[in-house]
Amino acid sequence: METAQKPNRTHIGRKISRIRELRGMKQETLATELGVSQQAISKLEQSEDIEDSTLEKVAKVLGVTAEAIKNYSDETVLNIISNTFTSNDNSTINAINIQPTFNPLDKLMEALEANKELYERLLASEREKVEILKNK
Repeated sequence: METAQKPNRTHIGRKISRIRELRGMKQETLATELGVSQQAISKLEQSEDIEDSTLEKVAKVLGVTAEAIKNYSDETVLNIISNTFTSNDNSTINAINIQPTFNPLDKLMEALEANKELYERLLASEREKVEILKNK
């Protein structure tokens, strides 16, 4: 039963690696931010235990707390993601499946009528010009 508690606490390096990957950050970027080499980050991510001072620096660059790194688990992240994308108001579905509150054919017919009226006014204007030119 002791091993049931240990997985969440073990291998801080892997947890750092997973958080870094979830953040979309490369080892090179993390290395640059910490002022170390990429190889040092690789070695750090392979370490089971890390000094608290180093962990604090890494956590700051990753935008999390050292405690968050220590308590990180993939299962928790997956639960958060699944709960985030499940909503009762169907907002995600509504964003994809657009249901207009008007009939698109009605709007098309209105536009066609407006176009027809403009054409008739243009034609009337041209007829007036022709009459004016004839009278000169």
